[in-house]
Amino acid sequence: MKFAICNETYQGWDYDRTCAHIAETGYDGVEIAPFTLKNDPRELSDEDAADCRKIAEAAGLEVVGLHWLLVKPAWLHLTTPDSLLRKDTVAFASHMARFCGVAGGKIMVWGSPKQRNLEDDWGYDEARDRAADALREICVAAADSGVTIAMEPLGRKETNFLTTAAETVELIKRVDHPACQLHLDVKAMSDEEKEIPDIIRENVEHTVHFHANDPNLRGPGFGEVKFEPIMEALKEANYAGYVSVEVFDYTPDPETIAVKSLEYLKSVTA
Repeated sequence: MKFAICNETYQGWDYDRTCAHIAETGYDGVEIAPFTLKNDPRELSDEDAADCRKIAEAAGLEVVGLHWLLVKPAWLHLTTPDSLLRKDTVAFASHMARFCGVAGGKIMVWGSPKQRNLEDDWGYDEARDRAADALREICVAAADSGVTIAMEPLGRKETNFLTTAAETVELIKRVDHPACQLHLDVKAMSDEEKEIPDIIRENVEHTVHFHANDPNLRGPGFGEVKFEPIMEALKEANYAGYVSVEVFDYTPDPETIAVKSLEYLKSVTA
């Protein structure tokens, strides 16, 4: 099993320094939030992507992929009935897929809860179909770059669309493209009624990426969630992807988060 950490954990650090510390700590890969590289990710070029890959590889890391895709520009949206806005979203995601592929990444985690929320007057079935149509188009571009779109269920406090793994898999089946698969996140799964190991076992055939964190917004081992049964379920399922540390509370500092999270994950995996 390989371990990675998301680069925005290193608040205020440049990408070179971030990669150096991630590698020194013992991680295998880095996961990138595009807005940390440029305020408007639409401006990211193939040259920027090649630089990201070169810097990561020089440190001894693999670029796992991208996440936090629609943070900037914030007006993009997946389920909107505005066809022009969905077209812009498809174009942006397709651009990010190319960037991801050139950077050496294979996964694009699609979370972005605010940019998929349904308004009160939107019918669920129609919104789901709009999302499926947009994702199908995005997946064509992603596949051309060797990238998989990993759809992420999120908690009910964050969004009203794709709040369980089962609901997300239903959408994935509607998209019906091999480049559209499932991402699982411990914080998000903690909001489901099912036990996390059961969610993992039930959805292993679709799962291509995994985030390790805690409902308290900190890293694995920094809260009450016990990861022993979670990691055991991943091992039983022969999960071969990355387990990537993603936090939303950046205290006390990136070094402590990175070191202690990896130590904990390795201890419960041994």
